[in-house]
Amino acid sequence: MNRIVVITPLDARNGFACCGAFQYSVAPGGAAEALAQVLADGDNRLVILEERLVPEIGEERLAEVERLWPGVLVVLPAPGAVPSEEDYAVRLIRKAIGYHVRVRM
Repeated sequence: MNRIVVITPLDARNGFACCGAFQYSVAPGGAAEALAQVLADGDNRLVILEERLVPEIGEERLAEVERLWPGVLVVLPAPGAVPSEEDYAVRLIRKAIGYHVRVRM
């Protein structure tokens, strides 16, 4: 069975589970371990990671996951976050097409 898994900080623990996704709410310092566990389960095919956890895991590790893991990894901005000048999604677009794109929200 293909599953959707969402990894969020503890303060965002309510929300995704009510939509049918498996949600892991992690304490500070637990994101890398949670991601490793989720990736090891062959039933998980879509992993959604909240952007606030990216620094804890590291962009190099996320790039490795995107390159080697057969599922799909998506990084979503934190709720209510003001987009930074260059957020994770913009960097991925620039890397994929080799050109800087300005994204308006």
